[in-house]
Amino acid sequence: MAEREYSKYQQGVIRRYYENREQIDGGRLSELVTSLYLAESTKKQDQLWASVEKLLARLETAPTRLAHILETRDVTALAELVQDLQKE
Repeated sequence: MAEREYSKYQQGVIRRYYENREQIDGGRLSELVTSLYLAESTKKQDQLWASVEKLLARLETAPTRLAHILETRDVTALAELVQDLQKE
């Protein structure tokens, strides 16, 4: 793949995105909690839980807590985790 050259402005945008990625992922995770509460079909819930799993892995959540939330699919436990992450 060819190496892309970014302008100074684009480099700044990319750098700030990665500097703030943890906050962005935390916000996305809280949106997913809301979506999970409102999701009606199991297909939609499965898609949302897949997204939750990716975000929690990227946020380096404790493996035991991650496994528990994903096994039980407990939205309340996920909401508590989001609150804990936002406190940090």
